[in-house]
Amino acid sequence: MGTQNLILFLVVGIVAGWLAGRIMKGKGFGLVGDLVVGVIGAFIGVWLFGLLGIAGGGILGLLVAALVGALVLLYLIRMVKR
Repeated sequence: MGTQNLILFLVVGIVAGWLAGRIMKGKGFGLVGDLVVGVIGAFIGVWLFGLLGIAGGGILGLLVAALVGALVLLYLIRMVKR
C-alpha cells in the first residue's frame, strides 16, 4: 500500500467514523473517538467485504465498506459497554 493509498484510506475512515457516529445516535464517544472508530472500522469493513467476496470499486466502494465496518464496531463497543 503506497503512501497516497494509505492517506486516502485514513481520510475515508475518518469520514466513515463521522457518518457512523451520526447514524448511531445515543451516547457517543465524541468526535475524536468516533473518528478513531471509523479508521479501525474501515480496516474491519474492508476485511469483512473481502471475506464475503464483495468488491466495490473506487472511493465510494471503500466508503461503504468503511461505514459498514465502523457501524459494526460501534455496535459491538456499545454492546460491551452495557
